Amino acid sequence: MLALLLAVASPWLRRRVPNVWWALCGYPAAAVRVLWTWRQLADLQNLSVPKRPPLAVLGGVVLRGRALKPIKPRMGFPRWQRGGLVVRVRLHAGQTPEAYAAACESMAHAWQMFAVRAVSDARGSVSLRASAWDPLTVPFVPFVGSAGVLSAVVGLWEDGARWLIDLRRVPHWLIVGATRSGKSTLVAALVSQLARQKVALVGIDLKGGMELSLFEDRLSALATTRGEAADLLGKLVEVALSRMALCREAGARSIWELPEKGRPVPVVVLVDEVAELYLMASNSDKAEVTQVSTALLRLGQLGAALGIHLLIAGQRVGSDLGPGVTALRAQLAGRVCFRVSDKGTAEMALGDLDREALDAVQEISDDTPGVAVAFGAAGGSWMRARSQLVTPEEAQRVAKRYGYLAPAFAELEAGGAS
Repeated sequence: MLALLLAVASPWLRRRVPNVWWALCGYPAAAVRVLWTWRQLADLQNLSVPKRPPLAVLGGVVLRGRALKPIKPRMGFPRWQRGGLVVRVRLHAGQTPEAYAAACESMAHAWQMFAVRAVSDARGSVSLRASAWDPLTVPFVPFVGSAGVLSAVVGLWEDGARWLIDLRRVPHWLIVGATRSGKSTLVAALVSQLARQKVALVGIDLKGGMELSLFEDRLSALATTRGEAADLLGKLVEVALSRMALCREAGARSIWELPEKGRPVPVVVLVDEVAELYLMASNSDKAEVTQVSTALLRLGQLGAALGIHLLIAGQRVGSDLGPGVTALRAQLAGRVCFRVSDKGTAEMALGDLDREALDAVQEISDDTPGVAVAFGAAGGSWMRARSQLVTPEEAQRVAKRYGYLAPAFAELEAGGAS
């Protein structure tokens, strides 16, 4: 009777509550398909191996052939996960994960899944992660709870895993995207979670503060002109140098090795429309641009160990802005590229890391805001992701609610502890 009810309700559940449908109907059927087709898939994709080498000597002649009963790789039971399943496979001696990655398309068809990815997260085995549908088409459920200091869950990876940006692991980020591509939404999602933590947020917004003013209640400082930005960045360099002296005195290589009670507050520097910092209308702007460029580069080089992190965002970031931008890019290991208006910006964001990622960016359409190509997925490679939607009203509410956590900038200059 229960099976009949599920069969009748399955189409409705799949349309309205896909995760419930997957748990009740989709996953059990998919698990059966995975186990039932595994032997045939392993044989057809040359993943099975014989017990003995496929060689024999007959009358002094070496013969080569295919074993009649090759042994399939040992597979564990498929484990449920939100919107998909994971199955671990033990590799045969001499096998590499690349052989399984090449067979993922065939697995997706045989298992009737949207996509399958092979991830090698342990020696001697590979995890096959199958997605029941495209996670980038399903609205992201906002993260509830703490992801850790300087960490934020901002969306979903293409394989269904939560997209976590961890500034302790990757200290500096470059985020680019055209208007209405999702760039500002990602920044809002990041800041709305960082605002809940004991960190200092500092903003530089040369669009008159139109974007970052949403978080003004939570910001320790906000610069809206290049002159103000140069002054603010210069002070942050001084903060970095004082923290360096503090670490040297304590015999520590970073602030994270200092006692928690006396540890300086981490600082996250938000820069919106970075191109405005480098544009020069006349020669009189050159000194100011040089000052800003030098300060940003020094923070990028020194900041990771001293608890000062950069989140650099912009619609257009190209090499035509000068060598300072290219030098700064080398310090920004984290990259997120939404749909962009020019190829040069995509080249600046991803071209020095993976050329194939550029093709993926160009395939992002106008009707998929929030979809980006980013680095930071399992294995350190690039993957498509979709950011969480944070409305301006939600951003303002978060900033006001946690405004009491914002330290005064003078406290940072004095080496205030968290």
